[in-house]
Amino acid sequence: MKHLDKKSLEKLNQRISDHSLRCLGQTSNLIDFSSNDYIGFSKNKRIYTNTLNLLEKNNLKINGATGSRLITGNHSLYALTEDYIAKFHSVEKALIYTSGYNANIGLIPAICQRNDIIFFDEFCHASIREGILLSNAKSFKFKHNSTKDLKEKLSKTDKNATIYIVTETVFSMDGDSPNIETLITLSKAYNARLILDEAHAFGIFGEKGCGLINSSNSEAIFARIITFGKALGCHGAAILGSKDLINYLVNFSKSLIYTTALSPHSVATIYEAYRELELTAAINQLKKNIVFFNSEKERFQLQNQFIESQSAIQCIIIKGNKKVKKAALKLQENGFNVKAILSPTVPKNEERLRFCLHNYNTNKEISLLFLLLKKLL
Repeated sequence: MKHLDKKSLEKLNQRISDHSLRCLGQTSNLIDFSSNDYIGFSKNKRIYTNTLNLLEKNNLKINGATGSRLITGNHSLYALTEDYIAKFHSVEKALIYTSGYNANIGLIPAICQRNDIIFFDEFCHASIREGILLSNAKSFKFKHNSTKDLKEKLSKTDKNATIYIVTETVFSMDGDSPNIETLITLSKAYNARLILDEAHAFGIFGEKGCGLINSSNSEAIFARIITFGKALGCHGAAILGSKDLINYLVNFSKSLIYTTALSPHSVATIYEAYRELELTAAINQLKKNIVFFNSEKERFQLQNQFIESQSAIQCIIIKGNKKVKKAALKLQENGFNVKAILSPTVPKNEERLRFCLHNYNTNKEISLLFLLLKKLL
C-alpha cells in the first residue's frame, strides 16, 4: 500500500514533537470525570428496557435504517420522536440528524447564502466553524461572550444584508455561557437570525432539562441545535425551528439528504431518554455536585486557576502540552478518568485539565480529586 506523502508525515511528526499527538483511547473502570454522560442516561436500565419494548410494540425488529431519510430510512419512530421533541422544547418542528456535527454542517451551509453575513463567537465548536466554511456567506468572529464587541460589529454592517448570529449556550471547553437575553435583544435590533447550539446545556439547565432556551424566549430564536450524545446518553441530534425552516432543510441540507438515517433502535432510545427527563431527579443531583465542586475550589484555594463555570464542565489551566498530559496521567494512575485538553484544540498556553461532572460522582470522589490536584500543583 502507498504511504503518506512528505507534507502529511511532517505534520504528523510535528504533533509528536509538540506533545499533541492524538491517539484513540480505551474504555476504563476509572472514576468518571471525563465523559459527557452528565446525568447517567447511558447506563439507565429503564431507558434500555423501554427502548426494547417500544421496538417490539412497533414491530421494528431490524438492525438498520436501510437508507437515507428521503429514500427508505424514515421509519415510523422518527415522526413519533420529532413530535415529542418539538412539544418538549415549545417549537413548531424538530428534525433529527445523525450527530451534532452533522446538524451544524447541514444547517449553516444550507441557510446561509452568498453575501449573507455570519457573526460567530471565537470559541465556537469545530462543527460550527466547518459549517461556516462550507457556506458561501461572509463570516466574522466576535470576542468570546462579548455582546459589546458583537454590537460594535453589527452597527457597522450593511442594514440590507441578511445577518446570522451563531454561538453556544454552554461552551464545551470553558463551560461558560453568553448573556442570552442580550443576544436576543441585539438580534431583534439588527434584524439578525439567532442560531444557538445547546449541546452542553440540554439535560442540565432549564425546566426538566430543556436547556437555557425555554418557552418564554424560544420564539426569538431562529434555530437551535440539541444533541443527544451528552446528557441524553445516546446518539444523534435535532434542529429545532419553524415549519418552514424544517421543510427547507429536508430539501437543501446535504448532511441530512445524503446520510443513512439512524436505526430504529437509536431513535427509540432518543424517545425514551426524553421521556425519562420528565421523571428523573438526576438533574437535581448533578446541580448539587456542581455547587459542591465549586465550593471545593475555594476550600483548596484553587479557584483562581480554574475557569469560572456554573455548568458541568470545569477546567483548570495547566500551561504546556507536556505538563498537562503529565498531570492527567498522575490523576489516572490514582483512579480518576480525567483528560488533558491540548493545543491546538485550545490556544497555546491555555492547555487544561477538563473535568466533566455527573450526577453519580460523590462528594468523597470530588474531595479526593481536589486533594490530588493540590499535591500536583
